[in-house]
Amino acid sequence: MDTRTTEPPKLPPVWFKHLFWRGHRFAYRVLGARVLWTPKSKRGWGAMHLATVGRRSGERREVILGYIEDDSSPVVLAMNGWDEGQPAWWLNLEAHPDAVIRLKGEPARPVHARRVEGDERDRLWRRWAEIDEGLDAYAASRSADTPVVVFEPLESPAAPTT
Repeated sequence: MDTRTTEPPKLPPVWFKHLFWRGHRFAYRVLGARVLWTPKSKRGWGAMHLATVGRRSGERREVILGYIEDDSSPVVLAMNGWDEGQPAWWLNLEAHPDAVIRLKGEPARPVHARRVEGDERDRLWRRWAEIDEGLDAYAASRSADTPVVVFEPLESPAAPTT
């Protein structure tokens, strides 16, 4: 007998998700990269610091994101906590794709954000789904596709500094 359910996944309330990530950003400001982790140390995914340029303000914006690695490039999902709409950090990257990331144990480095499509997106989505078995159910709770974003090395110093 199949005991699987078609109910949407249970998600924490929006206020809790915002509070959680704000707390993580605060901890990063106080403790630095010690609050980050690598995909090898936590359930197959890591936490990274991302600094972007605000699309409207032009000011530095920071966020902590979960990521996996594809070769040496971090890969993130622009999921907005599985709520509707795109996250602000992704909208900022669409306007200004050059940014700075920091991973645990590494210095900050400039990167270029690229939304992946087609077979590459499908492959990276499957890698995420291997780590998070509820991924497809969470994604189905949103009306829009969830962008898959790869951060590639950038040699230019034009990105925001950390």
